[in-house]
Amino acid sequence: MEYSLTVYHLYPDLLNLYGDKGNIAVLEKRCLWRGVNAQVKTLCEGERPDFSGVDIVLLGGGSDREQLLVSQYRDVVAQPLKEYVESGGVTLAVCAGYQLMGNFYEANGERIACFGVLDIDTVSGEGRLIGNIAVEATLGGRSVTLAGFENHGGRTDIKTHTPLGRVRFGYGSDGSGTHEGVVYKNTVATYLHGPILPKNPELADYLIETALERKYPGAFSHGLIPLDDTMEMRAKEYLIRREMEARGL
Repeated sequence: MEYSLTVYHLYPDLLNLYGDKGNIAVLEKRCLWRGVNAQVKTLCEGERPDFSGVDIVLLGGGSDREQLLVSQYRDVVAQPLKEYVESGGVTLAVCAGYQLMGNFYEANGERIACFGVLDIDTVSGEGRLIGNIAVEATLGGRSVTLAGFENHGGRTDIKTHTPLGRVRFGYGSDGSGTHEGVVYKNTVATYLHGPILPKNPELADYLIETALERKYPGAFSHGLIPLDDTMEMRAKEYLIRREMEARGL
């Protein structure tokens, strides 16, 4: 049987500040290496969304200006995106994409209405939260350490949502250094970028496996074909070890 996944990249013409096309490339390659056909379609400015047949959605990062531009499409995107997420659709929302998934983003006294898919609120604080970050997370029942880079002025209140994980070092969603991101159904929202998936093959495989299991129930109950991630894991371990030593942790 041939397997395929369709990845939907939302507004790559606006939200690609942190190399989010690298996340697309990782999903494509890790599917290809396992014999899974990965097709990528995009939603750009002025186009009407079509989530039919979509298996993974990516919403990337951008500046406040780009976030404001994307928020203007709320009336056409919010409801179908919410329906997709509520139905268990796999989604990765990064940085500005994370904020856009919430109720609003407030900066300089102006409140921007976002998509309202997640019950989270973001308010810009004093100073930007910048630096490497590591997060202890659980994905698909497996404990993993995610590493990335954060650069955000927003402080996100995740309310009753489940965080993606516990911060080992870094600022996290609200700047407290306790928790980072959100996991809701099959959606992962996070401030980690750089881009995130090349540094964290476990997260890429979680998205792929979850999407395949949703599309082909039972066909991947034994998991994905393992890949050799030695170099990626060594790079991540080095980054984390260097940061821990520098911080005296």
